[in-house]
Amino acid sequence: MPIILPFLLVSCKGASSSNDSTSSTKESTFGQITSDFDYKAMLIFQDKQENYWFGGNEKGLYKYDGEKLMRFTKEDGLCSHAIIGIQEDHLGNVYFDTPEGVSKFDGHRFTTLTVIENDSSKHQWKLTSTDLWFRMGWSKKGPYRYDGKHLYYLEFPPPKLAETFYAKHPTPSYSPYGIYSMYKDRNGHLWFGTSSLGLCRFDGSTLQWLYEEHLSLTPEGGEFGIRAIIEDQEGYFWFSNNRYRYKISPTTSNRTTLDYQRENEILPNDKATIYYMSIVEDNNGALWMATYDDGVWCKQHDQLTHYPIKRSKKTPLIFSIYQDKQGKLWLTTHDSGIYCYNGKQFEPFYF
Repeated sequence: MPIILPFLLVSCKGASSSNDSTSSTKESTFGQITSDFDYKAMLIFQDKQENYWFGGNEKGLYKYDGEKLMRFTKEDGLCSHAIIGIQEDHLGNVYFDTPEGVSKFDGHRFTTLTVIENDSSKHQWKLTSTDLWFRMGWSKKGPYRYDGKHLYYLEFPPPKLAETFYAKHPTPSYSPYGIYSMYKDRNGHLWFGTSSLGLCRFDGSTLQWLYEEHLSLTPEGGEFGIRAIIEDQEGYFWFSNNRYRYKISPTTSNRTTLDYQRENEILPNDKATIYYMSIVEDNNGALWMATYDDGVWCKQHDQLTHYPIKRSKKTPLIFSIYQDKQGKLWLTTHDSGIYCYNGKQFEPFYF
């Protein structure tokens, strides 16, 4: 079974098929000023106005402008508290991806994007620089593409590996296509990390797959899935763990699989492989890998440094690592609040 961290799932109106671009137009009250921050806030995002947004908890969505902390809930028009992604468009609108729908915040109110979901829309794969992509949970067979007007549900073309998976699991309790991560590389190509079928890359015309067992399965036998994707400054790709780095062929072929080469990477002395939930590259080219329960590992050149994270006697369960516009590193956790890097270690952040 894939590791799926629990979120509060709540119903959401307006996610049905329609030609309207939005629904649920309740005016936002701009939330409520609060000092009660939820320790389960697992996502962080800094918008163009340099506001910080924290989501992925049971109490709602938080916005921090450097002075006051505000909380938004469904009472303010938010679709769901179960936020699994935050992003911003070129106009400054902020979007919140949830298993129940996508909420858009335009600075004045929340609206819920309406999904166009039919047989023809499932195959309308396109790629433009202003499109936004969403997951809306882990049970689907593909992503959602938003072109600024409509939110289209798409389906992945099935790889050969899917036949093997369904032969082994005729009635699975989850979708092997479930998207755990999305990433746009330096060429504008879009990558999807799935729960059991590896990676799928869309270059605007072709969808191609890459699968290696160690990327999705841990040595203990658990299905980790593709949790994180990044292309470093040298053009190498990193997927889920640090055992190898990958050079992807720029040539698009008619094959359904990607052409690539892999190179060995350095490993810590006491571990075979580091599996990470999230990864970022800082302004100096160092890679920061956030594990679920083993702190953070930093790779700079040929040196690998471990940063254990402790809160009292407890080891926080890390969900993501994020670099803001000022280059500051942040950690979000499943149970221990927010941390930031002070140049030597990660320390708790208090509002």
